[in-house]
Amino acid sequence: MPNTKPDAAPTSASQTKRDESPVAVRIEGLSKSFGAHEVLRNVSLEVAPGEIFVLMGPSGSGKSVLLKHIVGLEAPSAGRVTVDGLDAADPATRHAVHMALVFQAGALFNSLSVYDNLALYLREHRLGTETQIREKVRHALKILSLENAERKSPAELSGGMRKRVAIARALVMEPQLMLYDEPTSELDPIMSATISEIIATLKTQTRVTTIVVSHDRDLALGIADRVGILMQGELLTIATPAELRRSTDPRISDFLNPQINLSSPRFKQLETAKTS
Repeated sequence: MPNTKPDAAPTSASQTKRDESPVAVRIEGLSKSFGAHEVLRNVSLEVAPGEIFVLMGPSGSGKSVLLKHIVGLEAPSAGRVTVDGLDAADPATRHAVHMALVFQAGALFNSLSVYDNLALYLREHRLGTETQIREKVRHALKILSLENAERKSPAELSGGMRKRVAIARALVMEPQLMLYDEPTSELDPIMSATISEIIATLKTQTRVTTIVVSHDRDLALGIADRVGILMQGELLTIATPAELRRSTDPRISDFLNPQINLSSPRFKQLETAKTS
């Protein structure tokens, strides 16, 4: 059974009406270096309230580092990131704006049931009585079609179900801004499509601003309002999916539609190394 506590009067935090309106994100001249290594160079972009913005790029292009700046886990070397007009690097912003980050690996607690994973944030912040928390948790589980999983441990679930639990856990926070770090990684094509549909549906249902870091071409071109492409720490372009499909920039077409060339010098070098 879910771990429950007796109902108690909500604290002032739970009595205060939570602002659920979507927020804007603005990045101005963002640069970030770790020692001599420059990861981001003069990146500027805006994400509109209620938009699905997907950030793509090769591995090591700085996508996850940029995401960490938005949630305030990294401070810029230069430039500024604001969420709802507030400095993302200021810890107070995380209290003023309701943000939820869905980690690539899910970051679930295997020692807790699915139900208790979802209830943890609400209990820790005393956001309602146990009855109110139960209603929110079960509502989120229903939206993600996880009603039959609430008593299970995350270790008992498939990769796709763990992703859905992580999204449900973010959903109970009633976020104004949802951020996803590679939400379809390590999933089969069918489950990747399911997760993509869930992200798009949640945006429609909750009007939440959504930022997704992903390598998944089908996700980006299928659900994004706009897509930003980072390469070597620089923002190459921001475009709609339709504009990206029509792009004649070879860097974009090569990234979105890579070709396997068995006659390439690199492949021949590998073949030579295998036989030597």
